Amino acid sequence: MIACTNCHYPYPDEGIPFQCPRCKGIFDFTDPVDFNSSRAETDLPGIWRFRHLFGIPSDVPEISLGEGNTPLIWSEIQNHKIGFKLEYLNPTGSFKDRGTSPLMSFLSWRGTTHAIEDSSGNAGASFAAYAARAGIQARVYVPESASGPKRSQIDAYGAEVILVPGSRANAAEAARLAAEQGEVYASHAYLPFNLPGYATVAYEIFEQMGAAPGTVICPVGQGGLLLGIGRGFLALQRSGVIPEAPRLIGVQALACAPLWALFQYGAEGLMWVSEGETLAEGVRVRYPLRGDTVLRTVEESGGFFIAIDEGDILTGRDQLARRGFYVEATSAIVWKALMQVIDGTPEPIVVMLTGSGFKSNA
Repeated sequence: MIACTNCHYPYPDEGIPFQCPRCKGIFDFTDPVDFNSSRAETDLPGIWRFRHLFGIPSDVPEISLGEGNTPLIWSEIQNHKIGFKLEYLNPTGSFKDRGTSPLMSFLSWRGTTHAIEDSSGNAGASFAAYAARAGIQARVYVPESASGPKRSQIDAYGAEVILVPGSRANAAEAARLAAEQGEVYASHAYLPFNLPGYATVAYEIFEQMGAAPGTVICPVGQGGLLLGIGRGFLALQRSGVIPEAPRLIGVQALACAPLWALFQYGAEGLMWVSEGETLAEGVRVRYPLRGDTVLRTVEESGGFFIAIDEGDILTGRDQLARRGFYVEATSAIVWKALMQVIDGTPEPIVVMLTGSGFKSNA
């Protein structure tokens, strides 16, 4: 079931409201996932073999481009075996495709013909691609500072690109204003339908390892990917497939690190958070909508947050490239975090590489 996290109003049977019509709260799944490997539909592509966990009726056609089944590649680093999950090899070059596929399937099932989204780039590119696949006309609001390759990718899929002056938050506000005028706002931040798609990362890692990792390190903006991964491993633990879920470590750019500040300093820490300029544009989110839930999920795993200095981002990108992993700056923030915890966190360690280097201007 999906309901408002504030007033518990159930998600309506018609339409696509992006927030609770009663109290403006956030919708989320209310029940824990019941993982059962015997229910996997192995004849379906990629993440869709886990469709029984998506909360979508079984007769809804999947809108898919073959997302999921990304490699888990191991490297020896400082005498530790580190696994890199190559999410940048998804169809549009980022992990977002795992969430966009079930979201777009839901929109298509509800009869949507036009929809809007806001994005710094990757979510918008994924949204535009899957909208094209579904025959839905897309409009994407992006900040003018978004990298050119991402804007070009969105445009190439046939979506209308609206450049918004100023910050990432301004693009989100422009989309919300359009939603108030009646547009279907298919927000990857507000709507929860992408979260079960992100959880498939956990199921795949388990399949690839035959066990759970000790630690997962992941970039965090809105935090949906880390939240989904955490829920996926908890589903495996509840079902008895793994004895313990991994520690979760969320990584933010110090220029915009609200969850790190809240974790380190409590509510007072938020007073010094700004939406500062950063090469890691994909995690430049000052007000993560599910921040409390992400924070709680990380804390309950025994994990924490790390904030990375701007000067360490391109160094991380280059270090990863020297090992054969070509990622964008947003994804590269995980390298410095890995170096900080490699000798003191439970092993094996799996690091999420979330976006392709081909998307970046840097």
